[in-house]
Amino acid sequence: LYDNVDGRPLCHQKLSAWWLGGGLLMVAALLSGVTVWVLGQIWWSQHGTPPLAKCVSIPEDLRFDCYPERNTVVTQELCEARGCCFVDSEQSSGSTNGVPWCFYPPDFPSYTLGSVNETELGLVGFLTRKAKAYYPKDIEKLQLSVEFETDTRLHVKITDATSPRNEVPLEVPPFSKEPFGLIVKRKTSGTVLLNTTMAPLFFADQFLQISTLLPSSYLYGLGEHRSNFLHSLEWNTLTFWARDVPPTESFNLYGVHPFYLVMEKTGAAHGVFLLNSNAMEVALQPAPALTWRTIGGVLDFYIFLGPDPNLVVQQYQQVIGFPAMPPYWGLGFHLCRWGYGSSNETWETVKAMRNFQIPQDAQWNDIDYMEGYRDFTVDSQKFGALPQMVEDLHKHGQYYVMILVDPGISSTQPPGSYWPYDEGLKRGVFINNTQGEPLIGKVWPGLTAYPDFSNPDTHQWWLENLNRFHSIVPFDGIWIDMNEPSDFMDGSSEGCSQGKLDNPPYVPAVLGGFLSAKTICTSSRQSTSAHYNLHNLYGLMEAKATAREKRPFIISRSTFPSQGKYSGHWLGDNRSSWKDMAWSIPGMLSFSLFGIPLVGADICGFSGSTSEELCTRWMQLGAFYPFSRNHNTQDEKAQDPPAFSPAARTTMKEALEIRYSLLPYLYSLFHRAHLQGDTVARPLFFEFPKDVATYSIDKQFLWGRGLLVTPVLDPGVDWVVGYFPRGLWYDYYTVRLLWSISVLCPNCDPLGHSGENLKMAAPLDHINLHIREGTILPTQKPGCCTVISRGNPMRLIAALSQNANAWGDLYWDDGESLDAFAKGDYSYLVFNVTQVGRRAGSSALYYST
Repeated sequence: LYDNVDGRPLCHQKLSAWWLGGGLLMVAALLSGVTVWVLGQIWWSQHGTPPLAKCVSIPEDLRFDCYPERNTVVTQELCEARGCCFVDSEQSSGSTNGVPWCFYPPDFPSYTLGSVNETELGLVGFLTRKAKAYYPKDIEKLQLSVEFETDTRLHVKITDATSPRNEVPLEVPPFSKEPFGLIVKRKTSGTVLLNTTMAPLFFADQFLQISTLLPSSYLYGLGEHRSNFLHSLEWNTLTFWARDVPPTESFNLYGVHPFYLVMEKTGAAHGVFLLNSNAMEVALQPAPALTWRTIGGVLDFYIFLGPDPNLVVQQYQQVIGFPAMPPYWGLGFHLCRWGYGSSNETWETVKAMRNFQIPQDAQWNDIDYMEGYRDFTVDSQKFGALPQMVEDLHKHGQYYVMILVDPGISSTQPPGSYWPYDEGLKRGVFINNTQGEPLIGKVWPGLTAYPDFSNPDTHQWWLENLNRFHSIVPFDGIWIDMNEPSDFMDGSSEGCSQGKLDNPPYVPAVLGGFLSAKTICTSSRQSTSAHYNLHNLYGLMEAKATAREKRPFIISRSTFPSQGKYSGHWLGDNRSSWKDMAWSIPGMLSFSLFGIPLVGADICGFSGSTSEELCTRWMQLGAFYPFSRNHNTQDEKAQDPPAFSPAARTTMKEALEIRYSLLPYLYSLFHRAHLQGDTVARPLFFEFPKDVATYSIDKQFLWGRGLLVTPVLDPGVDWVVGYFPRGLWYDYYTVRLLWSISVLCPNCDPLGHSGENLKMAAPLDHINLHIREGTILPTQKPGCCTVISRGNPMRLIAALSQNANAWGDLYWDDGESLDAFAKGDYSYLVFNVTQVGRRAGSSALYYST
């Protein structure tokens, strides 16, 4: 550990296994935003403005925004009042799109590091600020703690040294206490992972900011947003505040995941997680650099050292928790729509699927089954036969899922007539306004109260509601929606307060411009804190309260880190368009990084009318979403497979039969995700981290390490271009080898940058699938549902490598018990194949029954 002023050692750490393997202790790269500026400087606002020469000498890519407020026209006077540089477009050179005019000078005052003490796991120090910053309630003394919690995980936390602040109640598993070091630079490559010397640290009561340089521009994660999988760093700001809005570029969406992964130029990877639940934004710039801004809580960072991207995601999930193992039937095909109109119409759709022998495991209903859209009710007129329909599903080995609850509980029914509200009011389980009365907003049933899931009493009340309703309709899975939470009134029926929680001095770039836009007042009171601190946790807390016996099957719209322990996620109210279908792949891959592998988009699109071509292509792609559900809205034409022509219907059926054939492989992937945090749907660069050409690919993806999916994402074409990294690849259908020049080339790049883009035939009845060399896929004869298919014969498909060998595995249990693996009630098989007498490059597929 080194002091960043004169390089003198502050302390000496004992060598550890990690240190020997590749770490270098340097505080200059990670904490210099805390320590770099020696506060002998004079505040610019007291003695003039920064000299223009000093300002223009800062490269545009390294200009960190000093005036990020969105609703203010930044003038030179306003900028210089903050002691910052002001250089407008006329004084800048080159492109100025997104470049801030108001930015920090190189010697802007920040915190300085005082005393530092070694601890058993790292060090503790104190930071002081001698010059006031320009945000109110600046915190003058901070505590810095740095701990090596494992050989591959660094924990850096900056908080108020004198007063407690909001912290996310996430339980991080303890690890053995060894004397680790502090990494900011890889010893093996010299790559600097973090460098906070370029901009000042801010830590005021409602404004916290820290910036870092990045070692490359290959940045992923930071959700939930609609964007390419590889983020653009061209002055791009991402906002984190759970919001009810159809997926749209540049908007803050349903969930919040302040975690990113960076691919370094050497092919190594690392990740960073900010454990903070307050509203925030991340500003990206082409330096490359990144700035975190949040309006509450603490700066609680975890740095994951990888160095493999798969390991980074595993290390992240060691902190937030590994995802739940889904029930086997949850990996089958699901069908839903808002607008069936009645239980009989829903039932007829199920029967049509059976008639055409199209695989289906679960039938769903949206809110139209409810009476007046009230939770835990059934419209007895239109959906009176719902219990009988569910009984029929169960007799056929199928399952039923319903949008059981939007969190808003109707508050307008006559006293004594609606148990959920009456009992909730009696027990005090609702979120209160600043006067201590239940906050009233508006959702589908009209005026509503909102359960406070931070209150343990609410969990018991919620469970009783679920059990009471289950006795009427024996549902198998639960869909929780609108849990950002959504409020059609922007705040409450009485508005919001004028206090600092509803009107903070800085508001991140949230859609609507204010925090209570389409949600409840942030000043509202919950059991453990103000909604200001808990808003982004609402969907997570609801999912945790909703889990029941057996393996829970819960799909949630709003999500937060550790959500995968309790639920899956669908990507929200998308549209029936080719663009939306293409956007679903980066969305799916991002949630793979976030530890929520059970994810998918509404197949064929939720809003708008689909076309037969679009829905056919989308059903082919959707057959390879980890969570596969076709869903659309009311007043649009049906888009279930039986609604289309015989040719389209057959193509959709064949795509689903391939999925059902591969369910043993998919289920085994989910076991690995549950056990150790592997990804299920996987970006190509996770398997080929040395191949830079894979870094920007988000139109293809892998299932695990061995199955490559290349869908058609454009209308009117019968071909598709796919990238094939170096190696042998086999056509899934013909079981023939797909030869690649890169494999046979005698001068192949030793780093593996030798893949190829290949144009392949893709008629409307075909999705391209390829098996990677060295892979064994466990498959099974498909059935109409998983209850049937699980009893069918199995087959192994072995795709031999250039060395004529392959391996694979199979995890198998009863598909529904909660702790089958922990109790030892499972089978786990590992398969290895070696074929003698084969020459490299002449391998063929090997079958075993």
